[in-house]
Amino acid sequence: MHRFLVVIEKAGANYSAYSPDLPGCVATGDSREQAEANMHEALQLHVEGMIEDGEAIPQSAALAEYMVVA
Repeated sequence: MHRFLVVIEKAGANYSAYSPDLPGCVATGDSREQAEANMHEALQLHVEGMIEDGEAIPQSAALAEYMVVA
């Protein structure tokens, strides 16, 4: 099992998602929930492809933190 940080952003009329640990692994959706579901599927396919190609699956190193600025 692998665990990756996913960033979901409002992008105009839809939402986009990506993982900083897996460049090129992206997804979109009409809603946040749809983008999240599409990203889950994209992650699965991306990791399966890496395994098939004999590539090492990276350990998640990305971090996220909310910060308050006055």
